[in-house]
Amino acid sequence: MRILITGGAGFIGSHLCEKLLQEKHRVICVDNLLTGCEKNVAHLKENGNFTFLNHDVIQPLKITDKIDIIFHLASPASPNHHSKLSYHTLAMETMMANTQGTLELLKLAKKHQAKFLFASTSEVYGDPKVHPQKETYNGNVSPIGPRSVYDEAKRFGETLTFHFFRKENVDTRAARIFNTYGPRMLVEDKRMIINFITEALSGSTITIYGDGRQTRSLCYIDDMTEALSRLMFYPKTAGEVVNLGSNNEHTVLEYAQMVKEITGSPSTIRLTEPLPKDDPEKRRADITKAQQLLSWKPTTTLETGLKKTISYFQKRI
Repeated sequence: MRILITGGAGFIGSHLCEKLLQEKHRVICVDNLLTGCEKNVAHLKENGNFTFLNHDVIQPLKITDKIDIIFHLASPASPNHHSKLSYHTLAMETMMANTQGTLELLKLAKKHQAKFLFASTSEVYGDPKVHPQKETYNGNVSPIGPRSVYDEAKRFGETLTFHFFRKENVDTRAARIFNTYGPRMLVEDKRMIINFITEALSGSTITIYGDGRQTRSLCYIDDMTEALSRLMFYPKTAGEVVNLGSNNEHTVLEYAQMVKEITGSPSTIRLTEPLPKDDPEKRRADITKAQQLLSWKPTTTLETGLKKTISYFQKRI
């Protein structure tokens, strides 16, 4: 099949490109390199089934050859206020990629009669009052809060996706992606697990925002790309929204301690920084639907995933 992946030079996108090429598909990777890195897919360019296009998805994409599948992953995704690549510093780009960009790609999917997957996010649940979060939960989200440029853009992206399913007869689905980690994450994103790893490897203080009791559930990248693939290719997935992530929940402090132990770091752990506004206290996916619909659940243990991720960054720091 000929598969188009937007955001294909990003963290999740590049791993998905790699997986689908291994399965002998033809892959068109689309990325404007705003937060993606061309080096993430440099090793794929020798594959004759791989094409890279430097393109912004908010502009119409003119492709004459038949496209069978579209994965729309293009969007800044880091919540970190201090990162130049976060959706706070790239607010308009984030909103447009998930709204105008989604619309343009849905029109392309309709033109080519292609199957379409919108990469949504657990952030659509906001700071949830229900735990764990099921797909039927509508969330606790501020439409004007500091995270709304991402949360509300993803929510409207879902609205567009299901409008095209109901009214335009496009074969669509949405993945609500929970915290995912692994090789090729950007250090500049300053996400929790990468911060812990880089601080531990350098021997500097491991800093925790808040009291460390807030929880997260981390899914390793190989498990996530398998889930995305199944959501696209499995039967009876059209018109469905599905949580994808780990249901193995730990406190932030426990993650910091695990990283410190695996790296053998002399770093101390400091709990002094205030939590960012609207930062969720709890985040864990209810993946019952993914288990039933996709016969999927994460299989990579946290220890294994952390060791692989730490090994990757040891070679680059």
